[in-house]
Amino acid sequence: MTQQDQINGEPNSAAGPTPSPMNKVAFASFIGTAIEFYDFYIYGTAAALIFPHVFFPNMGSTMATISSLGTFAVAFLSRPIGAAVFGHFGDRLGRKKTLVATLLIMGLSTVCVGLVPSAATIGIAAPIILLTLRLLQGFAVGGEWAGSALLSAEYAPAGKRGTYGMFTQLGAGAGLAVSNLVVFIVSVTVGEKSAVFLDWGWRLPFLFSAVLLIVALYVRLSIDETPVFAREQIAGGVPNAPFTELFRTQSRQVALAAGCMVGIFTMSFLGGTYLMSYASTRVGHPRSLILGVGVLAGVALMAFSAISAVLCDRYGRRRIILIGFALALPWAFVVMPLIDSHSAVGFAVAIAGIFCIFGLSYGPIGSFLPEIFATRYRYTGAGMAFNLAGIVGGAIPPLVAGALVASLGSWAVGLMIAFFVVVSIVCTALLPETKGAALEKDAAVAG
Repeated sequence: MTQQDQINGEPNSAAGPTPSPMNKVAFASFIGTAIEFYDFYIYGTAAALIFPHVFFPNMGSTMATISSLGTFAVAFLSRPIGAAVFGHFGDRLGRKKTLVATLLIMGLSTVCVGLVPSAATIGIAAPIILLTLRLLQGFAVGGEWAGSALLSAEYAPAGKRGTYGMFTQLGAGAGLAVSNLVVFIVSVTVGEKSAVFLDWGWRLPFLFSAVLLIVALYVRLSIDETPVFAREQIAGGVPNAPFTELFRTQSRQVALAAGCMVGIFTMSFLGGTYLMSYASTRVGHPRSLILGVGVLAGVALMAFSAISAVLCDRYGRRRIILIGFALALPWAFVVMPLIDSHSAVGFAVAIAGIFCIFGLSYGPIGSFLPEIFATRYRYTGAGMAFNLAGIVGGAIPPLVAGALVASLGSWAVGLMIAFFVVVSIVCTALLPETKGAALEKDAAVAG
């Protein structure tokens, strides 16, 4: 058996290029996704705590917050478009080239956000430019996660795909922790309530993305195309229209995989945006506490994503994901009472708990979603499922949560979380177990 066979744990039907070492691939998956999530979360943090004052100063507090979170949510609309576009090129031209493109678009868009003049300077043009850059961020992220997950899955041995898929999943927690930490350092350094912070201090975390972009770009350019895709090219299996073929042959799997992710997105972006804003505007917690809890949440997400990713290689993907969702149901009704207690410890426990449970279900996803789809359209399939779930679970809950609280009370937010988690439980249960599936045998992954 050749080195290439050993890396994939599957028979090699055609010669291909010598693959990059697995540790290098794992780091490339981690660093690129960490940068992408840093860029995405840094915007979410700013949208919750800063942008209402900078880009919507003439609105009341509630409307300014809703408008700011609206610019955050709009990126989820462009994510499926990015998934379709980058999925097409990822399935036709290769994983590596596409991942370089998503990284560049995301990183440059984030740096440009840090350069947008305030509404006080250029008026309504400021939020319009902000909205445009946010759409570009969503477009890039739409192609990022799937490509990174495929990078790990298509290199890793069959028995270790969950473990190596962990590195893509760790990027989300790292991005959350680092984004909150950088904003915290800046706010402490220049003063979170100072005019300097609202004028230019908040821009530093966005500009810092340029440094991270250079590092991630260097790493991704240094790796080779995945052996699985390289063999697919040699065998002539690259499709002309992966999007069309995907929905002709595996539309059910796309819908169920998206449903599996809905509850995960709900926990992630309610916890990372709306509940942070709620703690600031409704409860009155200081920004420094909220940012510190954000760092804690990112670390918790990384830890539990790693644990569940390793466990799924032994006990199966679905079982571990469903355990996380089962824990999320009762926790959904604990979160708001803890935050409404006005206790700093209660707030920290509520948010950290969400991200621990989120991590349990999220860790195996890095291997589960790629294993569901055939190689010919795996990039498109994993990306579409992931990002369609983002619209339902990531964009809608933070936008409607404020209205629910105003009309029904904060308990309704817990009910909403529970509803989306139930959707994910049902969809996950209907999907096949993929542990040990042979990636290059389409019938094995078509479910």
